[in-house]
Amino acid sequence: MKHLFAMGAGAVAALALGAGLALAAPEPDPMTALAGRPAGADPLDPMTALMARPDEGTGGEGNAELGGLPEGPGAEDTFYQCVACHSTEIIKQQRVTDHRWDELWTWMVERQGMAEPDEETKKVILTYLKTYFSSER
Repeated sequence: MKHLFAMGAGAVAALALGAGLALAAPEPDPMTALAGRPAGADPLDPMTALMARPDEGTGGEGNAELGGLPEGPGAEDTFYQCVACHSTEIIKQQRVTDHRWDELWTWMVERQGMAEPDEETKKVILTYLKTYFSSER
């Protein structure tokens, strides 16, 4: 009887430990979660961005002083906010949905340690990104 009780307690402990590890699993990285899937024609599919040409929709060469970003309201704010961590080439190659820009912003702040500007500047930058680098336009 003692043996059965010890085995039962051991099984319960193993299940509890397994459940705890499952709950502690890290969230998937949104930049790699969909890697390897073929890009489709669905504009809501974030992988559709891979099918867009990098120069599509940017209106030419862009402003050389701002890393080639297209001229427009928010270009300067976007340049200085983003190049603190990566080049403008990363921005210019994107063609993601507007919703995906919001998700990426949250991911960069929460997971990558991006300094979040005031709410007005954030709105200006996201509007710029959605205007010039969206798969929806």
